[in-house]
Amino acid sequence: MKTIKVIFLVIILSAFFSSCEKKENPSPQISDINLNQKEQSLVNSSNKFGFDLFNEINKTEEQNKNIFVSPLSVSFALAMTYNGADNETKTAMEQTLRLNNLTTEEINSSFKNIMNSLIGLDPKVIFNIANSIWYRDNFSVEQNFIDVNKNYYDAEVRALDFGASQSKDIINNWVADNTNNKIKKIIDEISPETVMILINAIYFKGNWKYKFDNSDTQSKRFYLADGTTKDVLMMQQEGNFNYQTNDLFKAVELPYGDEKFSMVVLLPNEGKTTDDIINELNDNNWNTWLNNFEKVDDIYITMPKFKFKYDKILNNVLKNMGMEIAFSGSADFSKINAVENLFISKVIHKTYVDVNEEGTEAAAVTAVLLDNCIGESTVFNANKPFVFAIKEKSTNSILFIGKLVNPDYD
Repeated sequence: MKTIKVIFLVIILSAFFSSCEKKENPSPQISDINLNQKEQSLVNSSNKFGFDLFNEINKTEEQNKNIFVSPLSVSFALAMTYNGADNETKTAMEQTLRLNNLTTEEINSSFKNIMNSLIGLDPKVIFNIANSIWYRDNFSVEQNFIDVNKNYYDAEVRALDFGASQSKDIINNWVADNTNNKIKKIIDEISPETVMILINAIYFKGNWKYKFDNSDTQSKRFYLADGTTKDVLMMQQEGNFNYQTNDLFKAVELPYGDEKFSMVVLLPNEGKTTDDIINELNDNNWNTWLNNFEKVDDIYITMPKFKFKYDKILNNVLKNMGMEIAFSGSADFSKINAVENLFISKVIHKTYVDVNEEGTEAAAVTAVLLDNCIGESTVFNANKPFVFAIKEKSTNSILFIGKLVNPDYD
């Protein structure tokens, strides 16, 4: 086994200002996540997929639109779906998810170990992953497909009368329960053609290791990408943090709890933009950037307090990434049902993020719908758009990644 540094990108911007002096309370040593070679390969593949996904989504959004996604959630939902795919559809999903060098068994067992390792990793951070599969009560599902997703993804599998109005309420209540009510609805209605809905839910709540002092939060000017400004609540603190600067950005790392999870904030340099950073986001650069952090004393951090929701239908994004066949009549999901002509009709992704003086709360839900054919203080002043991510220290898996361009906190 090989100890790996795994980092979970979790798109969440802001909230960082505490008191200047930080007193560290020593905690019992928490072991890093130990991954074997195949599991580390899955993490690397998942990160590559996450960067591709974030980049593709960023291309589709307006300049002043906040973005927050969970590549990990999308990966889990599509990995469960992948177990029902065969032939060209299976290959297309492998290529899009960057899973080409792994067998199906290696993919499933690696996802299982990573999921189990993340849950409960840091006793001071709440991190939960839940999976479920819902299918029309008169639809026949291959038993192996059910068994694999139960065994490896701990998926709750239930048959429902999709024609009954309470079915969508049952599914939405499951989503709410598994996101601490931060995302209350993923399904508006169930089409008569829909025969299966596969869902992943992720919930994260972590308090900063060094909290921002509420009394230091002040209304300050934030410079929007279009050149205008707005007054927003800015958190402030001074302390010792991991920090780096290069030709593209300044970056600071803000730890949660016992430092197994953290937020990395990438602030573009003068003359650079968030898009410049996003265009350079790839597995090699990300790992290089992480390795270049150094502890710096007396960094004065100013960051917006923010909270927002984001939702996106990922059909076109995933098609552009190479999964077009899975959304077409040529799709092959015969490992779910060998008779019916199934295809993905919709991939829905919803997220929530709240960054404040205490810490960060974030949630994500991904639903895949299958239809039947039928010295001096270093200044880090995040007063303009920036990229941010939430990561886990020992695995390098991306949990959330985002772009903050227009902060608000209701």
